[in-house]
Amino acid sequence: MQNSDVFILAIESSCDDTAAAVLHNDKVLSNVVANQLIHTQYGGVVPELASRAHQLNIVPVIDAALQKAGIKKEQLSAIAFTQGPGLMGSLLVGSSFAKSMAIALGIPLIAVNHMHAHILAHFIDEEGFEKPQFPFLALTISGGHTQIVKVNHFFDMTIIGETTDDAVGEAFDKSAKILGLPYPGGPLVDKHAQLGNPKAFAFTKPKVAGLDFSFSGLKTAILYFIQKKKIENPNFIDENIDDICASIQHTIIEILMDKLKLAVKETGITQIAIGGGVSANSGIRKTLKEAEQKYQWKTFVPKFEYTTDNAAMIGIVGYQKFLSQNFETAAVVSKARIQF
Repeated sequence: MQNSDVFILAIESSCDDTAAAVLHNDKVLSNVVANQLIHTQYGGVVPELASRAHQLNIVPVIDAALQKAGIKKEQLSAIAFTQGPGLMGSLLVGSSFAKSMAIALGIPLIAVNHMHAHILAHFIDEEGFEKPQFPFLALTISGGHTQIVKVNHFFDMTIIGETTDDAVGEAFDKSAKILGLPYPGGPLVDKHAQLGNPKAFAFTKPKVAGLDFSFSGLKTAILYFIQKKKIENPNFIDENIDDICASIQHTIIEILMDKLKLAVKETGITQIAIGGGVSANSGIRKTLKEAEQKYQWKTFVPKFEYTTDNAAMIGIVGYQKFLSQNFETAAVVSKARIQF
């Protein structure tokens, strides 16, 4: 099969979004995501409810992706799916469907590491978005992960720094919860932060050796700060919400940037790409773009729709694996935790 004829159906079901995409080589023809709003009332993702919702959503989502792409299932070259990491029940819905469909169509099955996909989303052929050159540093920031990765090639990656406790997405969401903001709170912190003064309140940055991160101490410091201020003034949060969010966001961004600067110094690599759900944060995007001028870095920020969990990023990894004929049998198993 000629490379120009490769059509990949990609399925992503690692958490609470059911997603399907169709790629023609490295170009996205469709990228459909069904969100699960049921979790909002519980203040977080409920795994059992997530897997049930995936079962309801997966057929219509895949059907929509094929229709939007204008592709018949018989034209597909392979099916790629998220193997892990993620919620086991959710992963099993996606993998089971992918296996069944691949067997029925007699086409290859491709397993994808969700974290590789966040990094390689930069290689989707998207007008106006440049692709990084190897080697580059990837800062992957999401609800469950905070990593600095040295990327030598598509599947030659090494984690050189990661969180020792909470991920940066948790830091945003837990801070939002302390402030009484509804779930998911991270985007709301960002929204308020854009209206506030980032220097209004000072929070101590944790001291962690090397390139690793820690966010649990910051979360505790924010909790104690808010408790103290509410004793002094019960309306403190309402009266200062924009400044509080701006100060929290500023501190988190400083922690990330301090480690990135150290990683550049240690590796000599000045190409920086961000990925993962938290890379949608406006403050992080702005700061990284400013770093191009300030530190002479070359920075890569993905298209907004490829930052949060989506199937297009699974598809681009599927395409690269297809080119090297890296396929799986139906015996492949989903993994809640997976080796990087």
